[in-house]
Amino acid sequence: MLTALLLAAAEYDPKTHVQDVLLMGSKDAPVLTMHMVTLALSGLITVALLLLVSKSIATGQSGEGNARYLTKSRLGQFVEAIICWLRDEMIEPVLGTSATKRWLPLLLSLFFFILVNNLIGLIPIVDMLHLGGMHTTPVGGTATGNLAITIGLAVVSFVIIHLHGILESGVGGWLAHNFAGLPVFGLTSKKIGDLGLLPIALLVFVIEIVGHLIKPFALAVRLFANMVAGHTVMAALFGLGPGVLKDLTGPEIGTVVGSAAGFAFYFLELFVAFLQAFIFMFLTVVFLSLFNHHDDHEDDHAHDAAEPSPAH
Repeated sequence: MLTALLLAAAEYDPKTHVQDVLLMGSKDAPVLTMHMVTLALSGLITVALLLLVSKSIATGQSGEGNARYLTKSRLGQFVEAIICWLRDEMIEPVLGTSATKRWLPLLLSLFFFILVNNLIGLIPIVDMLHLGGMHTTPVGGTATGNLAITIGLAVVSFVIIHLHGILESGVGGWLAHNFAGLPVFGLTSKKIGDLGLLPIALLVFVIEIVGHLIKPFALAVRLFANMVAGHTVMAALFGLGPGVLKDLTGPEIGTVVGSAAGFAFYFLELFVAFLQAFIFMFLTVVFLSLFNHHDDHEDDHAHDAAEPSPAH
């Protein structure tokens, strides 16, 4: 029975739910794949969704009275609540007011684009098309479960992080940050003795550059690994009935047990879809804040301290 059980389990491969499908070109030189189409579709959905939401959030005509300030749809209220929470509780306290105004549109675009991709991956498009007899799937799957795509998203984060550093401090300030303030060729200090710190400064610079490369790579791998692992486990649970439990309990009972476990894990994956979009966006915010002017924060604290306390 053990041999029959292992053979039955081997018939089902959960990896097929996370693998990309070649549509045009060759394996070595792909022109179009399923994840490319899904990525384009999710981009269109994100733009259309946010445009629709922006219309429902926008202030209405003056003849509407106070109702002109109310969001018009439940979807708009849901998205508005997410945006306000991210801006007021997560982004602005870490990034500051001026940097938040500069990068908020791009940060929110990253969040919602990743979220839409994650949610599309939870729709069993591939399975429904297979049931309909279409075995070459043009769209479906989780695009964020493709390492090439998550690396592309991480490159976007990498660019805006260092662009923010240059905009905040200039090219010289950005370089000084990467040298941790150590003197380099007399640029930051005119003391002859400081030139002895040059080897240490160069070592610090190399460490900083390696760190700058590791940060976006960690973003890409975290998103990729969570999407692939979650969908693989969910696919394995749904395949538990016709696979592992077929010879133990019969296909009917096995399918019920596997489906029940799969549906429970599905709601966990729904939570993970939101969580991973948030983590990617928030870590980008944290990395952006590393290039903020520390003097700005000190001025804010000094301004708060200078304000008179309210009279009791």
